[in-house]
Amino acid sequence: MPNMIDLTDFAGGAVTERFNQELQKALENIADPNTDPKKSRTVTVKVTLKADENRDIADVDITTSSSLVAAKPVLTKILMDRDGKGNVVGAELKSGNKGQTYINEKDQVADDTGKVIDLRASATK
Repeated sequence: MPNMIDLTDFAGGAVTERFNQELQKALENIADPNTDPKKSRTVTVKVTLKADENRDIADVDITTSSSLVAAKPVLTKILMDRDGKGNVVGAELKSGNKGQTYINEKDQVADDTGKVIDLRASATK
């Protein structure tokens, strides 16, 4: 049986164009270092036909979609405490360990939440 429809020309080439758009999304998702490269991605072309009453013409609805892999979660920790009024407050733990100071990216001494510590001010006390 010969091909009834050439997909490269179907709907004025829109099927091929839309497929390639979804394929590009899937390829970009695979290349994203924040996603798991081993999980599958899916590109779907759905063709829905609905015939008229005489059954001699069919309206065709063509949709394309892709199923991508979500980015890996970003993990961090929050230090929890209470303020002077008893309200729960939180700050991101930046040093790695509660109560530990560290040298930040600007070569400054910072507390565990990243707040810069002025060592000169504490030395004069």
